Amino acid sequence: MEILIISGLSGAGKSKAASFLEDMGFYIVDNMPAAMMLKFAEFCSAGVNSRYDRVALVYDVRTASSTAELFDVLEKLRKMDASCRMLFLTASPETIIHRYKETRRLHPLREQAGSLEEAVHRESQLMAPVEERADYVIDTSHTSTAQLRGELLRLFGTQDEKAGLSVNVVSFGFKHGLPMEADLVFDVRFLPNPYYIENLRRKTGMDPEVYDYVFGFSQTQEFVKKLEDLLSFSLPLYAEEGKTVLVIAVGCTGGHHRSVSVARALAAYIRQLGYPVSENHRDMSRS
Repeated sequence: MEILIISGLSGAGKSKAASFLEDMGFYIVDNMPAAMMLKFAEFCSAGVNSRYDRVALVYDVRTASSTAELFDVLEKLRKMDASCRMLFLTASPETIIHRYKETRRLHPLREQAGSLEEAVHRESQLMAPVEERADYVIDTSHTSTAQLRGELLRLFGTQDEKAGLSVNVVSFGFKHGLPMEADLVFDVRFLPNPYYIENLRRKTGMDPEVYDYVFGFSQTQEFVKKLEDLLSFSLPLYAEEGKTVLVIAVGCTGGHHRSVSVARALAAYIRQLGYPVSENHRDMSRS
């Protein structure tokens, strides 16, 4: 069993981190008092349900009645047959104040402190011992949402998740609508259309005759070369930003000939670059 305690300053990104970790398979429990952590861990370790194999417990200033109690629980958790680690998210006071002003939410210590600035200062002092004991500290002052996700994936992702970016290449016909999941869309309707060749009309881009026809034109070859240059440049940057799935859509009029041929070529090229690739021809069988 894996137990991760998420702590940190209000406004530093705990909620976003918890959401990303939930996507990675962690069972999330928010606002968990230290006194309840041990009992919950014992329940999870009983093995009654595999959904509790990876658990993330959010502990913050709302429940931080005693850091000594938290540290005692941590020691006991680490003696159990489980992996127990603590993640602390922090940010500069200026960043946190700016985020609260943007969202107009109330800081948990605002009423006690009298001002937002004082509330941020008090929380920083209260949570300092927790930060010192954390296994991982992430400063989100200048971290984008994608970068935070990428860092969490690096620290806590499974081997499959850490494998990095996978690409799904989809061909489609514009007359049937854009694929809603597409990240990048390339329009190949300007290429010569095999539909107007009688013996190719009822074939698709999966047939060698159609593929060879589409790629028999210099404009197709030049266009695909430019796409390959774009992808060789951009795919590592998508991976660096923490993106795990990229959907590339290639469209022609009906989704039978040109888009299928070009999608096949792009999928083969991306595979050569070393990325896992899936290929889907959405409208190829439509009339």
